[in-house]
Amino acid sequence: MASASSTSARSLFADSKMRLADRVQVNVNNISSLAKQIAKGSKSSEILMHSARNFAAQEQAIDNSHNNLKKMQLLCTHLGYQQAAMLKSAQQLEEVKEQVCAMQR
Repeated sequence: MASASSTSARSLFADSKMRLADRVQVNVNNISSLAKQIAKGSKSSEILMHSARNFAAQEQAIDNSHNNLKKMQLLCTHLGYQQAAMLKSAQQLEEVKEQVCAMQR
């Protein structure tokens, strides 16, 4: 009878040992999955930060472009004034030529 209970105890011990090993394996697998998810989360955070930096850089570039367009518009206005002044001077030059020709006659 002592050997039957001893065999039963050994069997229970072996079963418990196997269940413990299985649970340890499951926990190791779960920790591995968790570590992978954390790594993915970390990479997505890095990607998000990179995107935010790029967005800020694009915002600065757009602002610079806007300022450059304002300057170009101002230059175009001044060029228009200069063109008008040159046309006026050219017309006056023609009038002066006519007056010189009239004086020479």
